[in-house]
Amino acid sequence: MQRRAFVKSALATASATAFSAESQSPSQPAREFYQLRKYTLRNGPQLPLTQNYFEHALIPALNRLQMSPIGAFKLDIGPETPTYYVLIPSNSAESLVNLDTLLASDAAYLKAAAGFRDAPASAPAYERSERSILAAFSGWPKLTAPKPGKRIFQLRTYESPSQAAHQRKMQMFNDAEIKIFTRSGLTPVFFADTLIGTRMPALTYMLTFPSLADLTEHWAKFSADPEWKELSHQPGNTDADIVSNISNLYLSPLACSQI
Repeated sequence: MQRRAFVKSALATASATAFSAESQSPSQPAREFYQLRKYTLRNGPQLPLTQNYFEHALIPALNRLQMSPIGAFKLDIGPETPTYYVLIPSNSAESLVNLDTLLASDAAYLKAAAGFRDAPASAPAYERSERSILAAFSGWPKLTAPKPGKRIFQLRTYESPSQAAHQRKMQMFNDAEIKIFTRSGLTPVFFADTLIGTRMPALTYMLTFPSLADLTEHWAKFSADPEWKELSHQPGNTDADIVSNISNLYLSPLACSQI
């Protein structure tokens, strides 16, 4: 009970901090929360073992918990390969924090996860696993899954030098930047603030494209947009003022991905 109370208190504090920079009217849809999982792997048996775990154990169990659609991706271009990512949406941050406990009470999950969940130290299922809890922006409160078809995904994280700078960057997105994205043909999946994770304060968003050529074309339109040029050059809005580091990853969906 003490842990449960602590989790609720910590999440309430984190949520209040994250949402203080954003106004949300009662008519707007409630914002989602996301758990973003990162599995660092080695080439070899870990890859099919992890994919089998996603397809037959994790994703079905998450769907039974009314969490969907679930994204499962492999890193194509980035600093650490092979790496898989899992994106889990929920209406409750607490359910994401307590997700391992919820899964452990699912007999079908435990049976399907055998071999991965209990892999021995001599043959681990993965090298390391990292998780973060994110809160959707008011300007994009719900995850948007793309239409079926061949796609690539871009996962970008912006770190800021201070909480004030971080809130300023979120405000830019909510007030104008997201609209410029969509006007330029960039297709968002989600925009979110990191509530629990590493290298904070930070925000993360995901875009999707049919191809790298399409990605290049629409980013060029965004960069050339007159409103973006004006917005990004206003005092206090430049990257030098509010962004200390940008992570830019290129992903492709695994066969089991629902996104």
